[in-house]
Amino acid sequence: MSLDERFAAAMAELVPEEPRALGLSISGGGDSTALLHLAAGWAQGRDISLWVLTIDHNLRPAARIEAAAVAAQSRDLGLPHATLRWAGWDGQGNLQDAARRARHGLIDLWRGGVRHILTGHTADDQAETVLLNLARGSGVDGLAGMSASSPIRPPLAVEPVASNGEGPPPDPGRAPGFVIQRPLLAMRREELRDWLRERGLSWAEDPSNDDDRFDRVRARKLLAAAAPLGLETGGLTATAARMARARAALEARTRDAAMEIADVQSGDVVLDRDGLAALDAETRLRLLSQALVWVSSADYRPRAKALEQLASDALDGRHGALHGCLLRAGPERIRILREEAAVAGHVLPASTEGPVVWDNRWRIGPAPEPDLQIGPLGADGVRAIGGAPKGGLPRLSLLASPALRRADGELIAAPLPGWGAKTRLFLDPPWGDFASSAMSH
Repeated sequence: MSLDERFAAAMAELVPEEPRALGLSISGGGDSTALLHLAAGWAQGRDISLWVLTIDHNLRPAARIEAAAVAAQSRDLGLPHATLRWAGWDGQGNLQDAARRARHGLIDLWRGGVRHILTGHTADDQAETVLLNLARGSGVDGLAGMSASSPIRPPLAVEPVASNGEGPPPDPGRAPGFVIQRPLLAMRREELRDWLRERGLSWAEDPSNDDDRFDRVRARKLLAAAAPLGLETGGLTATAARMARARAALEARTRDAAMEIADVQSGDVVLDRDGLAALDAETRLRLLSQALVWVSSADYRPRAKALEQLASDALDGRHGALHGCLLRAGPERIRILREEAAVAGHVLPASTEGPVVWDNRWRIGPAPEPDLQIGPLGADGVRAIGGAPKGGLPRLSLLASPALRRADGELIAAPLPGWGAKTRLFLDPPWGDFASSAMSH
């Protein structure tokens, strides 16, 4: 099969029901440039609009030149293109993680009603991911590498410092979040470049691809050096495929366990203690991790060592805290709830026109009056409403629940226990219902 035919086959698997529009995230490097031209050829004769986006991370002066080159190639192909420039890294935390979060936020801002975003990740990227995760001691999930299709929960909004070009038209009824799809994941980096050379197409080389400060660059060089020993891209991508099958089986088992022994009570997850103890160790840890991620709306699962300790403590009847959550272990039930300290500084303006999302999972509103703020109920709020209602949620659960206050701090409504002014409140976690959240995202 030619590269064009392999691309068409990958797209048929990724999007069997062809959408009306697709987004292409194109940096100007060799992989993404190949994606741009393969997608343009594939879309011909199909009733599909392609929209091209380049994100300038504002970290290298050459990035603006590269974005302009992508714009020119898009124009030659008759495709609309936009560049969004990020404010850049503030020097705090992990640069690559911050850049990834920024990309997701900017894509979500730009994408209008488009839900599927194609990226140029290749088999070489997959092999490097597996090698890095192996070095970190990852289990099945890490060794499964990147999925060909990855749903992205509604990311934090990121406003570009500069933008140029147009994006897809808005869709007021669009579903939250989007899906990153990787049609080049079975293709090698060099064969894509050979395909570009044959067509006289150029691309940019990012100098950071040779910067040993980055783990991925070191992994790339290690792969090249270890190839004579049999540690090479083909073997690692085959391992990723096998681990992905194993992951799917474990996720299905965890989902079934969630349906059998877990209940959701006003945002808390309550597990049957004996049922949790009866599970095999892997499913038990996955279910507990799932509960922590679901309650906290976190991007990542907790680290294995801390999770194993929490599971052991829970079955021994000891309380714990992890991942922005509290665990309260009773003789029959284990409750996972949001930790007040994790939301203590999270205050947002309420709206009289519609609901506002707070803590990435509660939708509150419209507010009963203007100029109100949404924040955690806290200990003072629980005292103001006369304590936890009898037969209702525990006091600890109420502490981290949303409340409406005036600017001077006066409590107006505590909607979860039903106190004060009537305000609509419903739970809308980014990964859907608890049992379904066990599946890969």
